Amino acid sequence: MMSAPLQDLVKEWLRLDPNESTRKDVEHLWNNNAVGELERRMRTRIEFGTAGLRGKMEAGWSRMNDLIVIQASQGLCAYVLDHVENAAIRGVVIGHDHRHNSERWAQLTAAAFIASNVKVYLHNGLVHTPMVPFSVKTLNAACGVMITASHNPKQDNGYKVYWENAVQIVGPHDVGIAQSIMQHLEPRVHDASQIIDSGLCIDCTEEMKKAYFHSLSNLRAKTLSFGGSSVVFVNTSMHGVGDPFTSKAFEIIGFSPYTPVKEQQNPDPEFPTVKFPNPEEKGALDLAIATANEKGAPYVLAQDPDADRFSAAENCDGKWVTFTGDQLGTLFAYHVFEAYKASNKPIGKLAMVASTVSSKMVEAMAQIEGFRFVDCLTGFKFIGNTALDLVQAGYEVPFGYEEAIGYMFGSEIRDKDGVAATMVFAQLAASLRARGTTVSAHLQELYRRYGYFETSNSYFVCTDPLVIENIFRKIRSFGDMGSSQGRSYPSSIGGLQIRSVVDLTEGHGYDSTNAPTYQPKLPLSLGHMIQFRASSDSDDSRIVLTIRTSGTEPKIKYYLEGSGSNRQAVHSLLGSVVDDLAEDWMNAAENGLGRP
Repeated sequence: MMSAPLQDLVKEWLRLDPNESTRKDVEHLWNNNAVGELERRMRTRIEFGTAGLRGKMEAGWSRMNDLIVIQASQGLCAYVLDHVENAAIRGVVIGHDHRHNSERWAQLTAAAFIASNVKVYLHNGLVHTPMVPFSVKTLNAACGVMITASHNPKQDNGYKVYWENAVQIVGPHDVGIAQSIMQHLEPRVHDASQIIDSGLCIDCTEEMKKAYFHSLSNLRAKTLSFGGSSVVFVNTSMHGVGDPFTSKAFEIIGFSPYTPVKEQQNPDPEFPTVKFPNPEEKGALDLAIATANEKGAPYVLAQDPDADRFSAAENCDGKWVTFTGDQLGTLFAYHVFEAYKASNKPIGKLAMVASTVSSKMVEAMAQIEGFRFVDCLTGFKFIGNTALDLVQAGYEVPFGYEEAIGYMFGSEIRDKDGVAATMVFAQLAASLRARGTTVSAHLQELYRRYGYFETSNSYFVCTDPLVIENIFRKIRSFGDMGSSQGRSYPSSIGGLQIRSVVDLTEGHGYDSTNAPTYQPKLPLSLGHMIQFRASSDSDDSRIVLTIRTSGTEPKIKYYLEGSGSNRQAVHSLLGSVVDDLAEDWMNAAENGLGRP
């Protein structure tokens, strides 16, 4: 596509696009000689990866639209038929959220599979994302597709794929599906009319919801005694699909209904009260906090629009504090550990998983308490598959998480579930209230037990790929760490000595702790990703620093965590490390790097 004349790309689009509206859009741009806009939309094709597809909704090869969804579905269908046993009989599960075009694209996806005589379980109405992997597992389906863009801005939508193991796809399937799409570009379906009368299209939505809620009942606390009406909660669904699922979860655990944030309770694809419908974004919880102040509620609960992520805030003596993703991960891990221990199962058979950029506090907890902790690459596609591998090895894996407010509970869904997380947090808060304490006070207890951990995650903005390459080249030739293996990583940062380096970048794979091969234990990444561990010679202060490029944004992200017994020393240390990272490693001013 890169070398094709623009006119050819436009003509091919007009030949294939079955949607009159997007076809007219392209015709209008062409007739008005809008070359720049057409180049942006037509020159490159939207890339299918492990996250499936996600992008802006409008006409063009690089956007999300009917034609792209049909082609993706045809390619996915052909690949699944070739690679999954009895795929046509086992079928595909399809769900959608409330975003613009979501329902139609779910129906077009169904039509593409039905055209190849594949059974389709099409969820009727709006579902939250966890319903798709849950249904794939419960129905033993060949794959699943969820039409959602999660917490992206309103102009975006996406196409998320789950494999037969009910986990998001990983390599080599992403490459295989992408190749298959390119072999099935001619639309075999032009609308979704045939799904209505097809015997291959099955609606088992209510059956799956009933089974899902039954699975949530397994997360009901068995060993803790508390009253469900003892704590007042305010909940926001962030204009998404989560409210019916979350309110039912409260009912399951016997809690009084929460107070919803009325302005954000019902699905609205315009997301009118928030700039970005992501609970992590600054200001996203403002309406919820205002509602909580009005109702005298000590806790705010939040799910993102497709309800697979969860966040919470607590009123601490008049000041609202939002828990970080890592703090929630630690609280959940200890809660799960306590419940597991109370069951009298062998602690040595308990395992938990977290992404490598998440806090190491659960790792510290595991070392002290005697359970297994495993880290993996970022993303629930890796967390879910790592959990399944551990189960195969004889472990029970009741919890996994990533710092981006994603939490996995139980064995039924090996993906993040914001409704399950809401349910567990509410029970935790109520049980702590019954003991005369709060979630934030409990977190401080955990710091005293396992050491103080504080994170400082952020990013540098860089729009020039060449500058990014030069920065990472410098980091790899900046000192004498690893010199005996021919490497030259920095040996110190923020006054600490670097003790280990793990470079997970393809072509640079290195793990200073893994002699004699020095090969990383984790899979390599296409983008740059290096993790450093450093500690002090004079006290117990230490840090873990991961720097990586973003696959979707012009950013160099860093994930920094400090730990030690002295809270103030840890806090000061993080500032020193960030200063060294910016000034010495990144040359931020000289390279014109932006900061948030």
